[in-house]
Amino acid sequence: MRPIRAKDLLELDQNMKVVLLEATSNPQTLVWRGGKNDYSEEPIHTVIPPGETECGKWVIEQLLANERGHWGPLEHPAITFDCVGFVHNVIVQARTHRVGVSFDVQSQRYTGRRVLKVAKGELTPQEVYYVRPEGLYLDRKGHKYEWKQEDYERQLKFCLAASERYAEGYNTRGMAEEHLRDYLPQNIRQNFVVTWNLRSALHFLDLRAKLDAQVEIQALSEAMIPAMKEWVPEIFSYYEEKRLHKARLSP
Repeated sequence: MRPIRAKDLLELDQNMKVVLLEATSNPQTLVWRGGKNDYSEEPIHTVIPPGETECGKWVIEQLLANERGHWGPLEHPAITFDCVGFVHNVIVQARTHRVGVSFDVQSQRYTGRRVLKVAKGELTPQEVYYVRPEGLYLDRKGHKYEWKQEDYERQLKFCLAASERYAEGYNTRGMAEEHLRDYLPQNIRQNFVVTWNLRSALHFLDLRAKLDAQVEIQALSEAMIPAMKEWVPEIFSYYEEKRLHKARLSP
């Protein structure tokens, strides 16, 4: 039996997903404009660019290929994702990336109704809390361990008990949500909206899609990839071949 991988998690846990909200149109053309401007005698708005595909090819050939390392123009386009159902710890890790990225994270002070619904039986614990599916996992040093179905069920019971304690404090004692969130386990799910510039998104994938990253943040990275491929197809094709999953030093 092989260890659980990021793509496995996305199949096993349907509560985790990434949805594209907004993205700069013609992003490869915008990168072309930024990069070409550096060598243009004329203001770049007066220069007619080639098509989006040709701009993408130019970016690869003139800025990225052969380790040229001209990543700066890739900071102009931006893409925004709605990241749904990811465990709190993934957000803590993701928010360590602070250059060219903006986050808005679901508050535990204002969204306690979902916890009360678990206590009432209106939502399952799995919908509000993340528990690793049964399977084989790796620790940070690459050692394997088995997480069994009984481990999974036991953890869900802890989540239900925490929700019931939360509900008792809220309904019986009138406690404030900012106090009650201390009762919540770290495996609560939190939604977040994140905007990357293109360079920062690729930087994130360099660090978090690599195969020794925590599997849940690898799952976040994998869930971003389909939209990235469609958004900047030529640039991402080059990136996928040269850098993705290779744990290279990020640019």
